[in-house]
Amino acid sequence: MRISTIMVSLDLGAAAADRVQLAAGIAARFEARLIGVAARPVPALLSVGDAREAERLYEIEDRRAYEQLAEARALFEREAGTAVGTSWRAALAPPLAYLAEQARSADLVVVGRYGPADGDPGLMGVMAGAVLMESGRPVLVAPPGIERLSARRVVVAWRDTREARRAVHDALPFLAGAAEAKVVAVGPGAHHDGIEDVAQYLSGYGLTATAHLLPTPSAGIADELVAFARREEADLIVMGAYGHTRLREWIFGGATRDMLRTTPLCCLMSH
Repeated sequence: MRISTIMVSLDLGAAAADRVQLAAGIAARFEARLIGVAARPVPALLSVGDAREAERLYEIEDRRAYEQLAEARALFEREAGTAVGTSWRAALAPPLAYLAEQARSADLVVVGRYGPADGDPGLMGVMAGAVLMESGRPVLVAPPGIERLSARRVVVAWRDTREARRAVHDALPFLAGAAEAKVVAVGPGAHHDGIEDVAQYLSGYGLTATAHLLPTPSAGIADELVAFARREEADLIVMGAYGHTRLREWIFGGATRDMLRTTPLCCLMSH
């Protein structure tokens, strides 16, 4: 298992530079190619009565859109550096749809965490949960302020579900290079989830993998996972993402929703 191409989503939010540095560091570790992607919604033709005025306003907005895409490209090229091979893709298009389409070229997509306190990423921002549902690729959710990922100690959040199995498989390039993997099951039914089998499976890749049951969490599942990861000095959490769509509105389970909005650690998620 290897990662040959990593894709990172660009916007002009405050955390974009950190996210590119993080993605570039991962690309360097795996000797992978790094693709920067940005999209800006197509400017709307305003209805202002005067056709000439409407055209003038459209041209101003169109020029601003291209300027912002150029600014995102400059940020990507500056922060990615020269340690890895890079390429750039951009378009006037809906950002989520464009990123999901381009993800066909990547093994891993890196996006930002956008929680209530994370600020506005602007018109080029994409929500991590929607990318998970649309892209068909594992997604690394990067909190603001994190510029590097060692992944020497990894926490695997386990439930005996298709999503969790997919996440473990997608995370194998990281897990195979880790010194330790802590497989954690949270909740009253944790002992029924085959957690020992998962630890044994990961041990087959040459790493130290141990099983941990947290049957009576004192907080929510997401908080319990983060607290456990902190105690174990892990900097990566691997987990399945659980959700569905209703009339294009993404509805996520509690733990998935909380991790997408508040995780302080990098979180590798698969759906």
